[in-house]
Amino acid sequence: MMKRLYPLLLLLALPLLGAMAQESELRFRADGTFKIAQFTDLHIDVKSPNTEENFNTMRQVIRAERPDFVMLTGDIVVARPAVEGWRMITDFFSEEKIPYAIVLGNHDAEVITKDSIYDLVVGAPYSLSIRGEETIHGHGNQKLQILSSKGSNTAALLYLLDSNQYYENQFVSHYDIIHFDQIAWLRETHSHAVAESGGTPPPSILFFHIPTPEFAFLGDGEGIYGHAREGVSAPRINSGLFSTMLEMGGVMGAFCGHDHENDAVGIYNGIALGYGRITGVHAYGQSTRGGRIFLLHEGEDRFDTWVHTPAEGRHGVYYYPSGFNSDQERQASYLPALQGVEAGDRGVAYRYYTREFKETSQIHNSTPVNEGKMLYPSIKGATQEDHFAYIFESLIMIPVRGLYRFYTYSDDGSVLYIDGQKVVDNDGGHSARLREGEVALEAGLHRLRIDYYEDYMGQELEVGYASKTIKRQPLPAEILYVPSK
Repeated sequence: MMKRLYPLLLLLALPLLGAMAQESELRFRADGTFKIAQFTDLHIDVKSPNTEENFNTMRQVIRAERPDFVMLTGDIVVARPAVEGWRMITDFFSEEKIPYAIVLGNHDAEVITKDSIYDLVVGAPYSLSIRGEETIHGHGNQKLQILSSKGSNTAALLYLLDSNQYYENQFVSHYDIIHFDQIAWLRETHSHAVAESGGTPPPSILFFHIPTPEFAFLGDGEGIYGHAREGVSAPRINSGLFSTMLEMGGVMGAFCGHDHENDAVGIYNGIALGYGRITGVHAYGQSTRGGRIFLLHEGEDRFDTWVHTPAEGRHGVYYYPSGFNSDQERQASYLPALQGVEAGDRGVAYRYYTREFKETSQIHNSTPVNEGKMLYPSIKGATQEDHFAYIFESLIMIPVRGLYRFYTYSDDGSVLYIDGQKVVDNDGGHSARLREGEVALEAGLHRLRIDYYEDYMGQELEVGYASKTIKRQPLPAEILYVPSK
């Protein structure tokens, strides 16, 4: 009799198993996007009559943005009875029917043990959290895969790290670090992921609670977007997580909480570092409560991010890897495309000079010894090692209206102009160095000119660009055209 029941029981269980599989699967949408909502520092206290405001904030942001996944970055339940607070969290996501995961902050384990927290969260409906390996520091160190919209291959990765609580020696550092064994686990896990992806690192984002020392650059104000209203409360020692992120390859950014009045984001040595927006009504700070949203793009090492609050809606968008933002786009003065000009043969026109130069302005008072056309701005045809110069001129096809960042990497001086406007100033005698400049361009053809000279000891020239959708790269030859006379 029982044998006859087994097939029936299996059939009855299949819908439930299917639902559980869907809950645990993160996948890019058919349009190639994946959206994450980060909520941080909820500071839930179930005894407070205002506790429901925390959930109303998350609920309104979730229903407005419709994310595919929610990330809670620590200091979630910070008062007793903590078990009831955590059950409110798990019940909330069951009602919203959205996958989520947690990393713990320095205050979570002050009112309930980490083991007890994970007893409540692991296996709860829509929870993707795991305890992580017991042999390394912390709880919840894990990798989450975001699958391709078209198959079962990994299209992106999320790494969750426990930034722990307080350092064992308070004379050395108040806050704890992400320890060496956690970093070793991260390196090994990522190496396996790269190997499974055929050697190409999948685009990745890290989440933890306490910022690393490198986050201090966000307080400088230059090149950041958002608010840095308080200092960075990082450990006073550096365990090397950031250098590991650089070496791993594919890491786009790392985001944390902890400093409630900070929601700034910026790019540090090619990696985005940023804060979420404070969510909890009981936490200190005057910032309007809300969350940070991420929009990942399948097959690309890029994402867009913004803050959303129920009171103010969406704040401006920050674009990785360009570092541009939507406020810049809106306020910029755009250079119009050339009218009545058609692209001819591909390439650039050049004039070549041989004499001693100390700055690029001297080139225009000289007589060229040679001129012609080439496919790309290059100094490889120079007839001598020192004391020569080039002027390159071309039409450049700009594919879409937007902000563009051009660069020259040169030894010695170089200056780049778009439509007669100086965009990159890398002039003067120097060893090889990089200089960048930004310009807003309408789609279409624009005039490009590069003045370059070599004085002595070494010669180098590379010219490139980037936009919010174009990763920094040398100028593609296919967008350059010889100007008409």
